[in-house]
Amino acid sequence: MPEAKTLCYQSIARSVLDHGVDTMFGLMGDANLFMVDDFVRDGGGTFVPAAYEGSSVLMALAYSHVSGSVGVATVTHGPALTNCVTALTEGARGHIPMVLLAGDTAVMNPQNLQSIDQREVVKVTGAGFEQVRAPQTAAYDVAHAFYRARVEKRPIVVNMPADFMWQEVEHTKTVFPTFTAPAMVPAGDDLDEAVGMIASARRPVILAGGGAVDARDALIRLADRLEAPLATSLKAKGLFNDHPYNMDIFGTLSTPAAYDLIAKADCIVCFGTSLHHFTTDRGKLLKGKRVVQVNDSLTEVAKNFHPDVALVADAALTADNILYWLDEAEIPPSGFTRELDRATLTAHTPPRSSTKPGFANYIAALEQLEAALPKQRILTTDGGRFMTEVWCRISAPDPRSFLVTANFGSIGLGLQEAIGAGLADRSRPVVLFTGDGGFMMGGINEFNTAVRLKQDLIVIVANDSAYGAEHIQFIDRNMDPALTEFEWPSFAAVATALGGQGLRVDSDETLAAALAAIPKRDRPLLIELKLDPTDVPRMRI
Repeated sequence: MPEAKTLCYQSIARSVLDHGVDTMFGLMGDANLFMVDDFVRDGGGTFVPAAYEGSSVLMALAYSHVSGSVGVATVTHGPALTNCVTALTEGARGHIPMVLLAGDTAVMNPQNLQSIDQREVVKVTGAGFEQVRAPQTAAYDVAHAFYRARVEKRPIVVNMPADFMWQEVEHTKTVFPTFTAPAMVPAGDDLDEAVGMIASARRPVILAGGGAVDARDALIRLADRLEAPLATSLKAKGLFNDHPYNMDIFGTLSTPAAYDLIAKADCIVCFGTSLHHFTTDRGKLLKGKRVVQVNDSLTEVAKNFHPDVALVADAALTADNILYWLDEAEIPPSGFTRELDRATLTAHTPPRSSTKPGFANYIAALEQLEAALPKQRILTTDGGRFMTEVWCRISAPDPRSFLVTANFGSIGLGLQEAIGAGLADRSRPVVLFTGDGGFMMGGINEFNTAVRLKQDLIVIVANDSAYGAEHIQFIDRNMDPALTEFEWPSFAAVATALGGQGLRVDSDETLAAALAAIPKRDRPLLIELKLDPTDVPRMRI
């Protein structure tokens, strides 16, 4: 039944609460401040204020990834929304569902300095757009945005005209169910061909991507039945931790032993991955092999690589279905895992023994941090030259505990997502690896947010005093890289000034002191690794 008359801004706040949302990220302005106030004061929700509008979107994206629910952020109109363009693109390309409640200037005030065509702004990001059509439709429009976010797996921006906010409406609770029941693989020629390829393989490999993270047990059953090793794409990192034939990340981030293993394989059975060219090493790793691709999204099939056969279906149910037919046909196991040296599958190249005085040895520091950091953690990485070694050498407990902010190739997104991840799961510390450029761009303005929120956050800044990807291009062409080099402030000192604890690492002794500080932390901790820009490994892409 409809409730008593209320105001439009109250109806929007209550619609968010009706969807079970208790945390909202954002930055207030004249077009959303009353909605935020009602969400907190009358609804009992928690509002997390960011220092920059785009940060609130990134926090909500991370909240969604870790919690499995739809994250929510809010900003006002005009420049507030344009400040969210990079973050919305990151979410759209990462297929992350979230809702952004964006104010809009009044239709009757076209001369407003902050007026802009907000639909067109959102359109270029790949996010969806949902217009609040009238005050009376606000609850429906918000509910439809939540529905679209879940079904379309991307951010949806709800456009809220400021002149609607103080109009009276009747609020009716509106929540639309989403129909996400998995679909079994139908019988047919494609299934028969896929099972035939797998049955005849002598060296099969099972590859799981981000779309198969809920199918872990079924994929392991299939791999064990086939005696096939297990691998993941980057986004599914950690899915097969502790399995004896886990070869970790498949592709340019593979260990030498895993790369050799892939070269020997004759059939790659892929679940929930679009086979990005980093995963396939631009197709080289799949050349001469039969490829079976299973994905529940038709648009992801053959997006980057055309397989021999594809099944548009649920990963877990398809794996169990293939297993059933292998048993029915009494297909013997391949025996491939019996040929493998398990100890080398996940072993990366050891670090060089020395580095210049006054600098940390990056690879050695990573390996010692892997041993010293809390095991039950959420791992977040910013973008930059440093990141691929982190992806290879720093473990994550599972894919939901691992956040990659590289969907748009941007830097400066990591700390914001670390904050959102920490609020989604307060039981574990969040570990962020970021670069100096990324921290200056997006981290330094939100580190104090983590301090204010009293978060359990460990930030490692790989500071080579340069924009590394550009630095190496000048070096490769025998050109002076000076334009890429910067004299940043001491990040350790800045972290301390912002209310956290900052430690600088430029030797084995200072590294030992920093590692010892990790279990004793009582506030956000920042460890600054001072690196020689000529000694940081190249990106593995």
